[in-house]
Amino acid sequence: MTDSAPTVDDRHPAEVVTAMVEQVLALATSWPAWDGTPVQVPVEGEQPRTYAPHKAVRRVADHRVDHLAELEARLAGRPTEPDAWHGSMVTTPADLARFTSEDLDEARSRLRRLAQIWDVRLRALSDDQLDTADQDAWTVRQVAFHVLRRLCGHPGLTALSCQAVGHRICCPTSTRPGRRTSA
Repeated sequence: MTDSAPTVDDRHPAEVVTAMVEQVLALATSWPAWDGTPVQVPVEGEQPRTYAPHKAVRRVADHRVDHLAELEARLAGRPTEPDAWHGSMVTTPADLARFTSEDLDEARSRLRRLAQIWDVRLRALSDDQLDTADQDAWTVRQVAFHVLRRLCGHPGLTALSCQAVGHRICCPTSTRPGRRTSA
């Protein structure tokens, strides 16, 4: 892992992951009002990241899947799949599609099912399993808290919601390029 180990607290990691998904979905309720203009979020020392509602849902789901695959491989004593995600650096044409109330319903189903898988898996582990590190990897508990910390308060997710409801003042770190036109 390249990031420093996340801080954990006394919450069960299953509660942390479930709460994070509900927080993201609460933000997403404003996204059907998104005007189609991607949000640019500065990243220190790198190109800005572009965010749109579909990309936000994709990245939340991908991050859950990535760490769930890592967790399952570690628990099975198998090597983890090398990380080949492009992450938030890539914005696909599908990411820029209009986000409808039906898309929100699909996001709710997808993310809540992923949260349930995490919840069931994490609650099946003992405290020893949650708190044992595998060589230089984080503990399972730390991975769960990392999942929370990476996305709650994420500037791209917050900026999308601020833009959708017209509160640009709450998103000082984002900039908006010219309005995207339909092709």
